[in-house]
Amino acid sequence: MRTASRSILLPIFFFVFCFTAYCNEQRRIYIVYLGEHKGLKSPQEILKGHHSLLFSVKNSEEEASGAILYSYKHSINGFAALLTEEEATKLSQMEEVVSAFPSEGRSSPHTTRSWKFITQEEGSKGSEKNLIGSKAKCGKNVIVGMLDSGIWPESESFSDRGIRHFPKRWKGICQEGDAFNSSHCNNKIIGARYYVKSYEYYYGPLNKTYAYRSPRDNDGHGTHTASTVAGRAVRNVSALGGFAWGTATGGAPLARLAIYKVCWPIPGPNPNIENTCFDADMLAAFDDAIADGVHVISMSIGTTGEPPEYSKDSMAIGALHAAKRDIVVVCSAGNDGPGPATVTNLAPWMITVGASSVDRAFDSLVLLGNGVTIKGQTVTPYVLNSSHFYPLVYARDAVHPGIPSNISGQCLPNSLDGDKVRGKVVLCLRGSGLRVAKGLEVKRAGGAAIILGNAVASGNEIPVDAHVLPGTAVSSDDAIAILKYIDATRRPSAKVGSARTVLGVTPAPVMAAFSSRGPNRVEPSILKPDITAPGLNILAAWSESSSPTKLEDDHRSVKYDLYSGTSMSCPHVSAVAALLKSLYPDWSSAAIRSAMMTTATVENARGEALTDTSGRVAGPMDYGSGHIRPAHASDPGLVYDASYEDYLLFACSSIGAQMDPSFRCPETPPSPSDLNYPSIAVSHLNGSVTVRRTVTNVGRGPAKYRVTATEPTGVSVHILPQKLRFKRSGQRRRFSVTLKVRGRRDTPSGDYVAGSYTWSDGTHVVRSPIVVSLA
Repeated sequence: MRTASRSILLPIFFFVFCFTAYCNEQRRIYIVYLGEHKGLKSPQEILKGHHSLLFSVKNSEEEASGAILYSYKHSINGFAALLTEEEATKLSQMEEVVSAFPSEGRSSPHTTRSWKFITQEEGSKGSEKNLIGSKAKCGKNVIVGMLDSGIWPESESFSDRGIRHFPKRWKGICQEGDAFNSSHCNNKIIGARYYVKSYEYYYGPLNKTYAYRSPRDNDGHGTHTASTVAGRAVRNVSALGGFAWGTATGGAPLARLAIYKVCWPIPGPNPNIENTCFDADMLAAFDDAIADGVHVISMSIGTTGEPPEYSKDSMAIGALHAAKRDIVVVCSAGNDGPGPATVTNLAPWMITVGASSVDRAFDSLVLLGNGVTIKGQTVTPYVLNSSHFYPLVYARDAVHPGIPSNISGQCLPNSLDGDKVRGKVVLCLRGSGLRVAKGLEVKRAGGAAIILGNAVASGNEIPVDAHVLPGTAVSSDDAIAILKYIDATRRPSAKVGSARTVLGVTPAPVMAAFSSRGPNRVEPSILKPDITAPGLNILAAWSESSSPTKLEDDHRSVKYDLYSGTSMSCPHVSAVAALLKSLYPDWSSAAIRSAMMTTATVENARGEALTDTSGRVAGPMDYGSGHIRPAHASDPGLVYDASYEDYLLFACSSIGAQMDPSFRCPETPPSPSDLNYPSIAVSHLNGSVTVRRTVTNVGRGPAKYRVTATEPTGVSVHILPQKLRFKRSGQRRRFSVTLKVRGRRDTPSGDYVAGSYTWSDGTHVVRSPIVVSLA
């Protein structure tokens, strides 16, 4: 704690310190948000204005000057400063201040097959039009800003071979630091910065054993996401052990990358495992990225706990300023599924992405002593001798005395008794602790191999891991079957086979269990997530400073690694946004979002309804509008557009607050449901409600569209007019959707029901989901 360290250095002020620390409020970093910069002001004038505001709550100009960490000086007007709660409250009450809120640490870390799978899944129409990659020149000269843990610039995925000159709009820099100088930027990585002030205030000086004080990535997460968006095509790559072998490529391989490192390791026993990204640092990165000239911002960053309202959410604030300049902001939905109301990144001016599977598996067979064969999955490079069976033990029966029964089967660190495990195959259950750490514990205790059993909530979803010993992972049903075999057998035994890569797995895609679900906890009238994309077992470039498991005791190094999470699905959508930006440079960020959402599919590759890992039919609270189809998104027919002013009006009605001090909320703002969004969400419907939408024809010429609807259970849908005629491209047409509760209802109050409506001209299919909860 900073104040405590000062008391050691200055003991003469011990009494003063005690009074300050315990009688007054603790200082912490607050973001004071003032909206948009107005007029032309120099950075010095802006900083002077921020000092003046601070001086109004501080004791001296010197104290005010010393309190500022960041002065946001480009698009975003505001600053990050050390304040007490009382000082922050006083500032928040000033007319020119939109909000003042603490800078929190957010959790970060919420491919050879995924891009090929997405285009194959689109079928014949996709093959006719795909063509999006070639039509969009592979994203050439589109700049994607990555807010993440940095980049490993030596990766072949970031070669600038054949790419010439910087885009004319680029105004950024290549910031130097530890093991990173200007030569590490090139015509592919055209800029790089890092932001560490807020992090170092909370945790002290960065421990350079675990992280570079520079844009260089020590973690792997940022390198992985950047190469998924815009990595060059690299042949003959694979994960450790040769798995997922093929050509690795990003979705927009000729797009440029601008790196903004905002995420840093959390000090602790395993500092490489988890990163944190502070609000004040991220808002500074947003401010720079907008000024630097990026077209797309990709953020695989989220938060846990209760989400803040939009005016106190640094990511929502940064994204709003980006949206005003038609910069597309894409964010991950979070990895806290499958429970309801777990989705994060909830503002309607950002695209929120869930995660689903691809049609690839890494099959490894488990043969039990009774002759039963169970199919697992793994990417461990280690192979168990298959010439004989090994004793099989459940971790619960092999722990040290005193381990609580509710966690005894989970192979947590130092829980296993070596005398009971040595030379055996150990069944461990998922739950608390890291999957790869469970394998490390089995190895520490002398086990021969691990079988990792899914929790019931994870169903058949199996994220694969490069374990430090032979092993495999199995579904929850198969884990139960193995447990029953162990309990019913005097001397249970098993073999664990090596893995092989299998393509064409069905059904696919399937919604990942970890993918966070709706409804939206800040504004239920906006459906989140918006869309889903591949996020399970994705291969992409990796930091050679990080091991494939990130465990401190794992000293292996890889150039490419398999990783899972909505952090991996987010950059898939960012890449498609970059391609669309290349195709349609004049389209707004809302139009690009609409194109992706209204052309998404709610069917798997077999033409059946999308399901989750348990086999249950999934719905809009799981996948939003559906699974992304890049080729279809390149020709959507109609789009739902929205402007900066539309978003400000939405905030007026949604949170009852102004997001821009220069904008005055009307006395009666439109309903949040009337924001021109590509989906419809209505909460606590009682009787009937009418929502209004406007579509813009982005086809090549005149068109006539007709509407059809699939009604939610217990709710009628009436759309007027039922036909829309467009005389030319760019023309707009309005319509209304009336939702009415039917007289007889079987749905409990508060439960959501889902339907959809679709406009079609015979060529284009423009689909929007409807979700309704009944009062």
